Order: sequence, then structure tokens, then C-alpha cells
Amino acid sequence: MDRKLRPAPVTDTAELIGNNANMINRRKFLRYGLNSATGVIAVTLGVLGFASVIMPPSGSSSGDLSVKYWAKGREDEAWYGADHLQPMKKSDFVEQAKSSSVGMSGAQGVWNGLPVNVTYVPHSKNSGKPLANNIPRFQLTEGKDATGKIIGHFEDLSDADPSLFPSEDLVMVFSRCTHLCCIPGWQLVANDYTEDSWTPGGGDVKGSKMFCICHSSRFNPTVLEMNTNRNRSNGQTFNYAGIARSGGPAPVGLPIIPIAVNADVIEGLTTYVDWLTYCD
Repeated sequence: MDRKLRPAPVTDTAELIGNNANMINRRKFLRYGLNSATGVIAVTLGVLGFASVIMPPSGSSSGDLSVKYWAKGREDEAWYGADHLQPMKKSDFVEQAKSSSVGMSGAQGVWNGLPVNVTYVPHSKNSGKPLANNIPRFQLTEGKDATGKIIGHFEDLSDADPSLFPSEDLVMVFSRCTHLCCIPGWQLVANDYTEDSWTPGGGDVKGSKMFCICHSSRFNPTVLEMNTNRNRSNGQTFNYAGIARSGGPAPVGLPIIPIAVNADVIEGLTTYVDWLTYCD
């Protein structure tokens, strides 16, 4: 099965914003994302078994940056199954979180033809409380490269661009595992790594994790760090804001995609594109 999602290469430098090759304008990014949607993605569905699906293009106009629920093959199991390909709403996540012992919720989605995961973390309610089990909030920390070397702190990036800090208690990540580019799910597997509990510190000790069933990589959407990866096409390395790897063979964490909430609808922002290239 083809697990590659190949975005169209950026060759027209005249369309880049300013002199920053890591930034791209809205029109270019929309074309970039929609072209990448032509790839076939193999999605693993945990206890539901393996299934192959074709990730569709956004199916919307070029001005629509809303994130859509993706529940193909899980319409009867996922809490958002009835809303497959409908715009994600913050109120949906808040309502779903009420049934969680830790007040979190998460969903798989598609944005601009790209696979993403969105997690609701009650940071605004818990940020002033002492760190304790089952009181989740975003934790900002230093990140490490694949060798374990510290490369910088999350705030080194978020101070320069505040949009990188999760907006309105929601964090969205590009959902391609940094191990072999499989697509992780959010609590799709009932085991110690995805049990509905939360422990401070970001360790691999249970907690509300994203779990890649392909090779058991785990990611913690509450731990925000600076990360680094390599563009597989040209070998160049780049830093990005991400959520932390907490276990398994993935060398580093998953990239954060900045979002905004517009009249309750979750929308992705099109500022950065480097995070696309590690699976190219």
C-alpha cells in the first residue's frame, strides 16, 4: 500500500512572502494542499482493523480553510462519525470532553486535503492550578532532535509568533507520523498508552495520547516543544513547533498547525509549510 502523501513542489519563489522560504501565501498553500490530496493514504483504525481509504480534497472553495471531520469507515464508532466531512466546531469538542475523565477530546480530520488531528485541552480552566494527575493543560518545554540533543524551547518559537500557541484550548497537528509517515489516531486503541487519564510531565505513562498503531509511536498533545526534522527532498533541516513524542520509534514530535476559531468553526492558518516536507 502506498503510504506517501506527496505535495506539489514549491518552485515559484516569487509567490513566497518576503524573503522567508518557510512561509507561503494563501493561494499557493491552498493549491499545494489540494494537489497533495491526490495521494492514497493507508489509515489504520485500531480495534476496527486495517482499512485503506482515499483522502479526498477539501471539496470546498479556495476561500474555505475550515477543518473537516474524517470518520471514513468509522461512522458508527467515532463520536463525530455522523459529521464526516462536516466542519469541526469547538463546541463539539467541549461537549464531547464532558464524558472524559480528564476533560479532553480529540478527532481525526482533513484540512486542505491533508490529514490532521485536533485535540481539545482545557488549558484555560487548568493553567493556574498545580500540576496534578487528571488536570491537563499545555506544558511548554525544550525539544530534542533524534540524537537527544536539546535544540531549543517552544517559547523560542511562540514568542516570535504567538499564533503557534494553541488557540482557544485547541491544538491541531499534521497527522503523519515522523517515523514512517503513517497516520496516527487519537485514542483509537484501548491500552495503557491511550487510556483516558493524564499525568503531568509528558512521560509515556498512560495519558490521553495520539497512538500510531502502525509501529506504536505515541505523541502527547499537551506537551508543546521545539522540534526539528529534515526535508527528504533536499536534506535541509528545519525547526518547528510541535507536540512531544512520548514513546515508540518516532524520532521526534508532530508539527503544530496554527488555527483560529471563526464563529465556532475551526480553521487552519496557512503561514508555514516546512512541516509538509519530512514525508515528501
